[in-house]
Amino acid sequence: MKPATGRKSPPRLVARFVAISWRDLAVSFGPILLIAAVAIWVAVRLIQPAPPSTLTISAGPEGSTFWNAAQKYKEILARNRITLNVLPSEGSLQNLKRLSDPKSNVDVGFVQDGVAPGSASDGLMSLGSVAYVPLAIFYHGPTVTRLSEFKGERLAVGAEGSGTRELALALLKANGIVPGGATKLLPLSGDDAADALVSGKVDAAFLAGDSAQPAVMGKLYRTPNVQFYDFSQADAYTRRFPYLTELMMPMGAFDLGKNLPSAPIHMVAPTVELVARDSLHPALSDLLIEAAREVHGKANILQRAGEFPAPLAHDFPISDDAARYYKSGKSFLYRILPFWLASLADRLLVVVVPLIVLLVPALRLVPSLYAWRVKSRIYRWYGALIAIERSALSDHSPAERASLLERLDAIEESVNGLKMPLAYADQFYVLREHIGFVRQRLTQPREAQRDGAGDEAQGADSGRGETGEAGASSTPSEPSAANEAAEIGETPNDDAAKPY
Repeated sequence: MKPATGRKSPPRLVARFVAISWRDLAVSFGPILLIAAVAIWVAVRLIQPAPPSTLTISAGPEGSTFWNAAQKYKEILARNRITLNVLPSEGSLQNLKRLSDPKSNVDVGFVQDGVAPGSASDGLMSLGSVAYVPLAIFYHGPTVTRLSEFKGERLAVGAEGSGTRELALALLKANGIVPGGATKLLPLSGDDAADALVSGKVDAAFLAGDSAQPAVMGKLYRTPNVQFYDFSQADAYTRRFPYLTELMMPMGAFDLGKNLPSAPIHMVAPTVELVARDSLHPALSDLLIEAAREVHGKANILQRAGEFPAPLAHDFPISDDAARYYKSGKSFLYRILPFWLASLADRLLVVVVPLIVLLVPALRLVPSLYAWRVKSRIYRWYGALIAIERSALSDHSPAERASLLERLDAIEESVNGLKMPLAYADQFYVLREHIGFVRQRLTQPREAQRDGAGDEAQGADSGRGETGEAGASSTPSEPSAANEAAEIGETPNDDAAKPY
């Protein structure tokens, strides 16, 4: 019968081994999933909504050039399932007023440069200039070289609210002619102004836009006693008014056979900008610029093919989306996919790309985090084991040694209850071996430990001594080459000294 040791039986092994620790895996994935969720939330907050399927444009008087242009825009946008509502207007000033009023529900409009006050550009942006609006001045009498020479005469300067009137008043003011003075500024435009000039009711007519089409100008040019004003100071006007561009009516433009006009005529012209609210969806911005390129990109007597639309910022800043389009064209998705599908893919990319950027490097950290969490359940016990082993090296009373054994039993019981993945079972059993090693140090009597250590040291010393004696005894027993030579009566160099 075995004597009782007073120690309870070793803890029973109840450790559970699983293929994978889902808890550790979840904790390893947790921070990554949280970061991904935050990234998705931020992306969704910043993502552009789907482009609206309806737009409204404020164009111009029905039948005018820009009314007809808006109708062509409508047909082009319909190819991409976008409905464009076209509103008639009195001209640029009303278009600008509608764009500046959020309650008007107008998204886009044609606005002539030079008519907008400085504060009118707030909340508005330009998609680019789409056309010239040449100013043609016809007059009676002798040749006039400066606008100041019209002072005191009757001038048809365009209807109230029209871009023609705003431009005419600005140029006349620069020449000292203002409303309310000796010069009569009559609100006549278009055909009414041309008829009044031919009939002699006015001395000069300022025509622009539809009133200054090549056919109309050619007809007035052929009218007796009517002259076409040549802006000989055009360069000065374009510097004084940055929104103006100097144009040249080519020689023979009205009639090549009769060479009318017989000499080039200098003209000035503001441009018309396609103005939109700054809330316009980027995808619709691209569609509108494409429509403008198709409608306004053809050549005519005063512009070259492809000259418009152009990113010429005057009264309104060019939008970032328009600047990007003019620089690099449509984005890749919109070039290869239908509009609605490209719009969907474009918005999805805003969510997918940040996720890929965050998750790919983060997922590479998951195995390391998982391994660290599993191994930490093993490594955390080594500190306590080392402390117990160090205590075992000191002299202890039986009660103190029993206390150390109880601490070791508690560690072993906790370790045996661990839940470990099978891939880390080897480290689990290594830990249990180390626990057994410390237990052996505790249960072995202190004298036996010292005797064992002394025997080991003595064995090492005796081994070193025997090795030394063997080396010393072997040294004199080995005759040197000189002694052997002396015994046979030869010197080491005898062979070399003998003659042959």
